[in-house]
Amino acid sequence: MPGYELALILRKMGRPEVITTLKRTGQAIFEKGGIIRKIENLGTRELPYRIRVHDHSHTEGSYFLFKFDAPANTLTSLHDSFLRDIDIIRPSISKVEPVNFLEECTLEEELQPPAYRNSVQKLLKQGSKKKYKKGFKNLADEHI
Repeated sequence: MPGYELALILRKMGRPEVITTLKRTGQAIFEKGGIIRKIENLGTRELPYRIRVHDHSHTEGSYFLFKFDAPANTLTSLHDSFLRDIDIIRPSISKVEPVNFLEECTLEEELQPPAYRNSVQKLLKQGSKKKYKKGFKNLADEHI
């Protein structure tokens, strides 16, 4: 299952109401076959602009971030259910690409001076390549 982030802006509420809204959101993800990896509270802040939703105008909101895995075919129904929730001002689901570290790091290589490391040598080779656009000369070559 691919990984996703759900950024939520909740209307300004008391702590018990926020908890029930977060439980309801998590339950919706679980019902669609998703797995929640992490929930982050980003705090209550003033909104960058007034948002009018569900016949109310909002100037403050509580920001939350859900990191979850779910089947791709369930995202539209999840987003629709979040849009219908009167406590959620703005839901936004985005796909998170997995981070793959292909190179293994060894202690022996890291203890070498920088000039002898493979990663530094690759960067030096890449930086020393001349990068000319077609039809343009290097200004340093004209003065020689």
